[in-house]
Amino acid sequence: MEPYRFKQGSLPLLVSMPHCGTYVPPEIAGRLSAVARTVPDTDWHMPELYDFLEDLDASVLQATHSRYVIDLNRAPDNRALYVGANNTELCPLKTFDMEEIYLDGQAPDEAEVAQRRASFWQPYHDRIAAELAAIKTRHGYALLWDAHSIRSVLPRFFEGRLPDLNLGSADGQAAAPGLLDLLTAVARDAEPLGYSHAANGRFKGGYITRSHGNPAEGIHAVQLELTQCTYMDEASPFGLREDLAAQVRPVLSGLVHAMLAWAEVELHAQGFPSPNSA
Repeated sequence: MEPYRFKQGSLPLLVSMPHCGTYVPPEIAGRLSAVARTVPDTDWHMPELYDFLEDLDASVLQATHSRYVIDLNRAPDNRALYVGANNTELCPLKTFDMEEIYLDGQAPDEAEVAQRRASFWQPYHDRIAAELAAIKTRHGYALLWDAHSIRSVLPRFFEGRLPDLNLGSADGQAAAPGLLDLLTAVARDAEPLGYSHAANGRFKGGYITRSHGNPAEGIHAVQLELTQCTYMDEASPFGLREDLAAQVRPVLSGLVHAMLAWAEVELHAQGFPSPNSA
């Protein structure tokens, strides 16, 4: 199986879904624990949740393989994303609930990690870089939206319940402050609908946001970590709740549209060409 699915759109926007994949190659699956074979830490149903992207005609990149094969949102040298916090590895060894992913003695060694990085991690990041470069060539700037979801309560990573809409720009290193301010305002407008939010809080953006965002060059990257209770059953078998998804989907669409509108106005004012003039 190919390491990703990609659809090219016409807008100056690439949406990345690095944790939506569930496929585990047989030679790896046979070494996993029973719980790991159910890939519980997947960002479930991302393509269905973001189905409005089809009509919007954004470029979309979706991982096919499970994050248990390799985590596309971690640094290639396996350095920690959050210093002093509990972090998962490039090739995770424990589930979010601290259960063993591999059977005894079956964890990958350094050579296997390097092979997985070359086979799965590198092609995904090469595609991000190539598409952002192509978008910038066509439009004068490029936008990257990194779409994630996570269980609303995960003691390993945070206390209590996570806010629903967690926006991250690596503390302003991956996107202009004005963009995150606007997105935060859009998220705040969703509070009457029952959705809480945070900006550069527990989730500031992972390796994808941090490494591909470059505001000085007109490339702005934002990560959204969405609580799964807003659109699905958080317990196995992790079913999509379309009644919930239908309510949060317009909020997600509003955030993406706000990002596009901001770029057309603000980046054009800074000297980057408008997509309408490209």
